[in-house]
Amino acid sequence: MLEINSSVFIQIVNFLLLLLILNIILFRPIRRILKRRQEETQKLENGIGDYQDRAREAEKGVEVGRIDARKEGFAQKEALKDEGLEQEKGVLQEAAAAVETKLDAAKKEMDAKIADVRKTLDEQIGGFSGELAEKILGRSIQ
Repeated sequence: MLEINSSVFIQIVNFLLLLLILNIILFRPIRRILKRRQEETQKLENGIGDYQDRAREAEKGVEVGRIDARKEGFAQKEALKDEGLEQEKGVLQEAAAAVETKLDAAKKEMDAKIADVRKTLDEQIGGFSGELAEKILGRSIQ
């Protein structure tokens, strides 16, 4: 059986002394290292959070910039399109005016030629009618 004697108290003191020495030599440095590691890990996690926030803000800025650039590009495209349509209208109006001028000149030329042909026909109508009458009557008319 177990007997409780003075050696038990020596073992308890020995255990407490060993516990104190291990605490000073081994446990405290390990706890200090673990605490520093935890603090460093926490700092790194906070830094990561900050960088993620910055990245999200930069991403939003890029997206806003992209949207603005698209709007600006669309506006420039529309402006160029409108400018092109205006130039097209001007060119078409110039072409229409040139065609109208040429048509008027051609009509005047045709009217002049028709007048000349009528004048010539009016001059020759008397001779033609005399010849026609001679042919129909079969004799000469004077």
